[in-house]
Amino acid sequence: MKNSVLTSLALASVLTLAGCKESKQERLIVGKTRKEVVSFSPKLTGRILKIYVEEGQSVKVGDTLAMLDVPEVSAKIAQAKGATSSARAQVQLAKNGASPDQLRQLKAKQNGLQEQFKYAQKSFGRAKNMYRDSLLSPQNYDEYFAKYQGAKAQLDAVNAELHDVQLGTRYEKIEMAQGQQNQAMGALQEANVAYSERYVIATNEMEIETISLNKGELATAGYPLFTGYIPETSYFRFTIPESKIAKYQKGMSVKMVVNYSNKEFAGKIVSIKQLAKYADITTAFPDYEPEEAIYEIKVVPVNPNLTKDILVNSNVTLK
Repeated sequence: MKNSVLTSLALASVLTLAGCKESKQERLIVGKTRKEVVSFSPKLTGRILKIYVEEGQSVKVGDTLAMLDVPEVSAKIAQAKGATSSARAQVQLAKNGASPDQLRQLKAKQNGLQEQFKYAQKSFGRAKNMYRDSLLSPQNYDEYFAKYQGAKAQLDAVNAELHDVQLGTRYEKIEMAQGQQNQAMGALQEANVAYSERYVIATNEMEIETISLNKGELATAGYPLFTGYIPETSYFRFTIPESKIAKYQKGMSVKMVVNYSNKEFAGKIVSIKQLAKYADITTAFPDYEPEEAIYEIKVVPVNPNLTKDILVNSNVTLK
């Protein structure tokens, strides 16, 4: 009799457990709120002099976020200015040509060499007559001839030099000087642009979440100094097991509820992709079999204004 009672109780327990298992409710699909992330970094390495914003603040395009101290750029600007002034003077010198004093010096030199040439020419004429009458040795004749040729060559040289100066500077020299000036001006422009980069400027609207450095610290080029979210870019991601993914299609309209505020809003599925890692799931207690593939669906709100104030990483239930 006792054994029969125990058997009946065991059977009743099994049936009760089976009934509970069959009546177990399907777990809700819970996802996470996300926003597009943006970060601003300095283009130059410098020490932070001032930070103009705070965490949690909203900034607009063109707002100044921070100012850096970059003394190396100031030195480059001074060097570039000196090179530009020198190159500009070279261009002006090439365009102006010889000065009046240089012209007077060349003309005086020409007059002196003309007198020397006339004297050498006369001396050579007398030597030629004496040599013809056998009154001058060949050695002396050659000496007079060499002096005549030397004086003539010197006069020809100063005449060519004076003619070149009177014609003006060659076009190639002007172009060369102009090229050096353009190069110097480019270096100055580059230095000025680098100097303007000491300010970190917002290039997008952003809700600042993190400021990674403080005043006085060294900010390296490319290091994310300000990180935050782009307003009105809220979207939602849910992880769905393979056994349930057939219920959802790209372009489908769905309803969602924000867990902490119980606000309901509509959304649209814009993408479905397979997840390769268990750590990428959004549900704390996933309800799927180990052999099942896991998919992520991305949902964007139909009306972004209704979701712009939802906290990032908050839980959202897919209805």
